[in-house]
Amino acid sequence: MPKLIVGLGNPGARYAATRHNVGWMVLDAFARKHGVTLDRNGHHGIYGESRWGMPPEKVVLLKPMTFMNLSGRSVVSAAHFYKVAPADMLVIYDDLDLPPGKIRLREKGSAGGHNGMKSIIADMGLQDFPRLRIGIGRPLPGWEVPDWVLAPFTPDDAASIAQIVPKAVESVEVFLSEGMLKAMSLFNG
Repeated sequence: MPKLIVGLGNPGARYAATRHNVGWMVLDAFARKHGVTLDRNGHHGIYGESRWGMPPEKVVLLKPMTFMNLSGRSVVSAAHFYKVAPADMLVIYDDLDLPPGKIRLREKGSAGGHNGMKSIIADMGLQDFPRLRIGIGRPLPGWEVPDWVLAPFTPDDAASIAQIVPKAVESVEVFLSEGMLKAMSLFNG
């Protein structure tokens, strides 16, 4: 069965190094490590294909280009085209409720206030699909949530994210090779 790995973010140079784009950062790191080029346009995004495992199965890496609030449009298009079951999809995104440098894998759940996840859940009509949450921490005093997620990391938080991205990439590898339960047991400690 094909797998779909989705990194959430916002297109454009203005958003490239922001907290909301940490999903793209992890997806890009995975793509670089495994020689996958994200050079195809379609499904309201940019994507690339690869093979994984024995026997080799198709893996699609997708970066929706719809802006965060419409991510579902891209995810549903790719999932339907490749006939990906919800359990074979992994969505990587930023999470305010985890401190920078922490990751959490879940088999399913609510959107937790994340607009990209709200869009995916609404467009798919279900919330039972795996996700990898990357901690970005709560806004500092005086910051509103929208400004916080669209701002670059502080130097300390950037260092924490740089350290956690390789671990997040490893968790995606385990998801692909051994499944979500094994990834959760190894990386949710």
